[in-house]
Amino acid sequence: MIDSVAVKQLKVIPDERGRLMEILRADDAIFAGFGQVYLTTTYPRVVKAWHYHKNQDDYIACVKGMIKLVLYDAREGSSTQGEINVFYMGDYNPQLVRVPRMVYHGWKCISEDEALIINAPTMPYNYADPDEFRVDPHANDIPYAWERKDG
Repeated sequence: MIDSVAVKQLKVIPDERGRLMEILRADDAIFAGFGQVYLTTTYPRVVKAWHYHKNQDDYIACVKGMIKLVLYDAREGSSTQGEINVFYMGDYNPQLVRVPRMVYHGWKCISEDEALIINAPTMPYNYADPDEFRVDPHANDIPYAWERKDG
């Protein structure tokens, strides 16, 4: 596991009215702070990658559909520099993943329908000076290919 990445297995509690799933609590061991909460969606087979943040951690959960969340540690001097982590998360595996600052991350929607992703970063988005640094999802130095691995 990449240094400072944390995973919380989420529990779905169903009853005759519907379902409840807690995602992140202030008393969770992996909680570091609150900036904002937002919802983003990704259409089937679409890749949203790669980017990293210098100042914030992300807390990512897929609440509808399935995504393949991929992290890459390019941090100089990190004990896990060069490592890749892959998480298949969503309807069939509800998880929350903390993505530490300076770790590249992105995802691909692997479900047949649009995926809904909740992110709770530790800092609010700064419209004037975004803490977001991007590279192309396919043409880059990251040793990962987004194609499906059959076999």
